Amino acid sequence: GGGWGNNEVQIYEQKDRTCYVSDGALKIQVIKEGNIYYSARLNTSEKISANWTYGIYEVTAKLPQGQGPWPAIWMMPQTSYYGNWPRSGEIDIMEHVGHENNIIHTSIHTNAYNHRKGTQKTHFQTVETATDSFHTYAVEWTEKGIFWYVDDQPFYCFANDQEGKSMTWPFDKKFFIILNLAIGGDWGGQQGVDAKLKNPSMEVDYVRVYQ
Repeated sequence: GGGWGNNEVQIYEQKDRTCYVSDGALKIQVIKEGNIYYSARLNTSEKISANWTYGIYEVTAKLPQGQGPWPAIWMMPQTSYYGNWPRSGEIDIMEHVGHENNIIHTSIHTNAYNHRKGTQKTHFQTVETATDSFHTYAVEWTEKGIFWYVDDQPFYCFANDQEGKSMTWPFDKKFFIILNLAIGGDWGGQQGVDAKLKNPSMEVDYVRVYQ
């Protein structure tokens, strides 16, 4: 609980009703009990073999429908080497909010570029069947920049300005992967949460990292 800094309403729990595998796919599912939403958030933080600097990261997923869900595939630094968020960086591979169905968002956040300042480097684009079928969301992260792809097609890029300043490029340290399904919040709940929302889920076929 606690809103995770975005006033989200879900409570993350470690139970197989909100995070399980069936039919060959991982399901991150929201369960509503009364007025309380339970969900799951997976990450590879503190796993020695599962945090990386540079590489290709791809996730094949099908996203939930309905007003209120806020699924995300993203990366955060293993240590706050340059300071607390956003100073040490954030890489958003994919975000989707239910009131903008089938619109995929990608972003980075740094001390110079972040949504609190309204300066984040971001791109959004319609992917017509994002909530109906599986699509592959990927980033290629190199010393030169971060390059996003959807179904192997170029989506967005953020270039390293090569000035050696962490306020614009803190992306030279180890990061870990996060998969989560939030409900509501400052963005996901901009148009409210549908009270009739019934167990939305994000389905994940695979997560792959190449180095």
